[in-house]
Amino acid sequence: MRLRLLPFLLLIALAACRTERGLQPEDIPTQSSVEQAMTAIPLTEYAPPAPYNRAVTTFDRVDNRLTELAGWRYIVQLEFTGVFARTPRDANASARAEVWFNQLASARRVILSTSGELIGQAESSGYEAVRLGPDAFLVRDGLCLTGAEEAAATASELSAGALVGGVTTALPAGRTAVINGEESYLFSFDPANLVLPALRAGDDGRITYTSGELWIAPARNAVTRFYLNLDVENVVIFDRQLPVTGTVLIRYDLYEAGTAFNITVPFGC
Repeated sequence: MRLRLLPFLLLIALAACRTERGLQPEDIPTQSSVEQAMTAIPLTEYAPPAPYNRAVTTFDRVDNRLTELAGWRYIVQLEFTGVFARTPRDANASARAEVWFNQLASARRVILSTSGELIGQAESSGYEAVRLGPDAFLVRDGLCLTGAEEAAATASELSAGALVGGVTTALPAGRTAVINGEESYLFSFDPANLVLPALRAGDDGRITYTSGELWIAPARNAVTRFYLNLDVENVVIFDRQLPVTGTVLIRYDLYEAGTAFNITVPFGC
């Protein structure tokens, strides 16, 4: 595997496959806005504990502060449906990354799958990467790659935040719910405060926010859910050369926060 392919793989790692909750815009029933957060009557009743009872500026990367926990698992997905800009040619793409972490063992496991015309793959493909302290392993097509230590280390550090970004400023929105087993609070945000490293709009490009959810668990100092629905026009995705027009769905869910997973050498390595 050529090392120069790794940045490309990392940049597409957020593109979404379908999971337990469907990747449809209607899966997000409410739209976040700063105005709603400022005027919602239930804010006092459902205000999160300090310091989350005011503007939050720590989640410009959605997985910030996760290394403070003993362990966790998250799934991050991104799906694009549309065409290459100014053409009728389909440019659909999807990817899904599932990541496990164990703080004490300094261990990480990443399973990535991708597919779609936009990234030149009619069939799904992907890899499994594991880091155990200073050692890293990479498996593709069922084979453990040798002599690819640098590529394995890079692949095992795939980060949801580096790819899907987050929100620079968010405000309590007056709603609480149990999200993925954690008491969480809904936060509103101005679309101008979105950080979207996987998307790049040129002078004539456009990224339009249509709806989204940001849920934070104060007890974990972590985002438990981050969902976005976006319309894009003449936008570059995954650093590909040709711009596209269509819809982007982003889904991030944190599961089993605080669980130190047993991460071992991949089968065959």
